[in-house]
Amino acid sequence: MVSGTTDRYAIAAQEDRCGQRTKLSIPAQLRASGGRGFQTVIHDLSISGYSGSAINRMHPGTMCWLTLPGLESLQGEVVWWDNCMVGVAFSELLSPIVHDNILARYRGAAD
Repeated sequence: MVSGTTDRYAIAAQEDRCGQRTKLSIPAQLRASGGRGFQTVIHDLSISGYSGSAINRMHPGTMCWLTLPGLESLQGEVVWWDNCMVGVAFSELLSPIVHDNILARYRGAAD
């Protein structure tokens, strides 16, 4: 059974896909459920998710945790993996304040 909160999140996440995704280059650590963490680079970020490098295949539906420098781990679910790139939807939408702080810190790093 899907809750109303999950429905609202799914709708917001899909709407956000049409919105601006900011290209960045952020060194981070990614850990899949039951696995060991590995170094990654986040290539784009929105309040609902991100894409980043992942040499090993990550299967859709896998829960994972992203650790950005100076922040607590952020839980998400793998949505897609293609050619060493992974797309992840955050379990909870990223706070706009946290999102803006990350952008302020790393904007221009992808240039």
